[in-house]
Amino acid sequence: MADIITKNSPAGADSAVRPLVSLPAGGARHVTVAGSVIALAGTFMAWTWTGAFPGNLTVTGYPGGLQVLVLIAAALTLLFALSGYGIRGLKWLTPGGANAAVRLTALGTLGTIGYSMGAITGELGGVVNLEPGAWVTGVGALVAVVGSLALPYDEPFPADEQHPNAWERFRHSLHAPNPKKARGLSSWAEILIIVVGFAIGLNIFTYGIETDYAELFIGFLITLGFCFSGAVRAGLIGRLTALTAKHRSVTLGAAFAAAICFPFTQDNDHFALIGTNILIFATVALGLNVVVGLAGLLDLGYVAFLGVGAYAAALVSGSPSSPFDVEFPFWAAVLTGAGASLVFGVLIGAPTLRLRGDYLAIVTLGFGEIFRITANNLNGSSGPDITNGAQGISSIPDLEIFGFAFGEPHDIAGFTLGRNANYFLLMLLFTAIVVLVFTRSGSSRIGRAWVAIREDETAATAMGINGFRLKLIAFALGATLAGLAGTVQAHVSYSVTPDQYEFAGTAPPNSAFLLAAVILGGMGTVSGPLIGAALLYLIPEKLSFMADYQLLLFGLALIVLMRFRPEGIVADRRKKLEFHEADEIAVPEQRLPEDGVSATKAGA
Repeated sequence: MADIITKNSPAGADSAVRPLVSLPAGGARHVTVAGSVIALAGTFMAWTWTGAFPGNLTVTGYPGGLQVLVLIAAALTLLFALSGYGIRGLKWLTPGGANAAVRLTALGTLGTIGYSMGAITGELGGVVNLEPGAWVTGVGALVAVVGSLALPYDEPFPADEQHPNAWERFRHSLHAPNPKKARGLSSWAEILIIVVGFAIGLNIFTYGIETDYAELFIGFLITLGFCFSGAVRAGLIGRLTALTAKHRSVTLGAAFAAAICFPFTQDNDHFALIGTNILIFATVALGLNVVVGLAGLLDLGYVAFLGVGAYAAALVSGSPSSPFDVEFPFWAAVLTGAGASLVFGVLIGAPTLRLRGDYLAIVTLGFGEIFRITANNLNGSSGPDITNGAQGISSIPDLEIFGFAFGEPHDIAGFTLGRNANYFLLMLLFTAIVVLVFTRSGSSRIGRAWVAIREDETAATAMGINGFRLKLIAFALGATLAGLAGTVQAHVSYSVTPDQYEFAGTAPPNSAFLLAAVILGGMGTVSGPLIGAALLYLIPEKLSFMADYQLLLFGLALIVLMRFRPEGIVADRRKKLEFHEADEIAVPEQRLPEDGVSATKAGA
């Protein structure tokens, strides 16, 4: 008991374990601030002498490319470090403690400049190609890291861990206590913070999509990963999450307003196409989240339902490759695709959902492969001529809804929206529908029954829940949502072929990537699969030169994720308690009646 009380004591409590670097606490903070300032100043100096390396790194006084990323990381490190002085305005940024956040952002600064210097050296042929600005930035980032490692721990070690090794001390240096409750702000200020948060999110998303060379995208991932982790450790993300939970309607409005603004920020229609495909992938992942995240059913062939919806819509689209000489209006094609997926979901789920665990996973994996092989064989030779075999259904015409032609550019409020931007807005509407269905079903009586089945089906059945019927409902609903997205995918890609719906292809969407998006983002949440899908689509898109090693790196990333954050990027409270139960135990300070000495001191 004494150990737990000591672990949850205030951040300023004494600890017998010293930081990794021995410096006076005040001096450590001064060193960190000085290093951050030096690194930040170095981004305004030239990093290389030649324009052969992309990003305009030869210009002095105007950061570009990777310099901008290092500048952002160094500035965030500086802000967090200054908040440790107790500055009133900056203290609001670190309710969970500043020191762990400073370490993470300082490491992000060093990681990004280190990668940049390595990339310049490797591509241009030696360190001689580095200008003084790169060295100044690198030295400043290194000084900031050393200073941050000398800062005291935000959370003291437990009493039974007084002799940890260097790795354990480093890991503990990244821990932070639960963030303090913020002092109440006025409603307009809270709403303004939410709007600013989504504006920043839109800029981050847009920047990631618009990165036009691999070195910049890798630097973007390094900076984003460390800075986001630092914001989490600082308690800033938790504070923003609390505000969004308090103002749900404002949050939803700001989220979709930011998404609507995205196509208006794009001059290149290819980037709008990437955004559209991300929305398709994310919407299907959210549908899978109903099956896996809420009901706990491991479906390894879910991409087949996307294919069923896409093929159904393509067959009635008026395509010259379709054997059916019909052209449904879009609303009828949507109902056809969603209905076909619903029927297949019921037909597959009815005989198989009495299975559990690995057996259910094997059956759904088999269904996914059966669908792909069947679509490949319905070519008029091996079977009836329905899907046109491996050639698929091509030349699918663009949509026209209420006279609005999606295949033509349109001028709106002085902005020109191309074909892909039009489909982005349409897919955003479908995403809103899927989010509404997911949230409403998750908070309903059926949704609570799904969670009960996921946690313990035997106990749920004993309490009177019809497990088979509710699992079938989840399976059918997930299939319908996937078919809904498939109807748009068929028109966006102009064609539908069987090889688009493999279990583990070279690019999403496929069943493996869909399941990984749900797990990476956070099962049972709304924003988790959206973030996971965006990352898993962008990474193969931007790092195409690593295609031969994609699955290897993908597997390593999942192993690291399961080791350090098994609940996913965005975790619901239930998963967070499940994986970090010990960290959530909060024991209030007690006093001994005889002398008033605190229980913490007595336990020590």
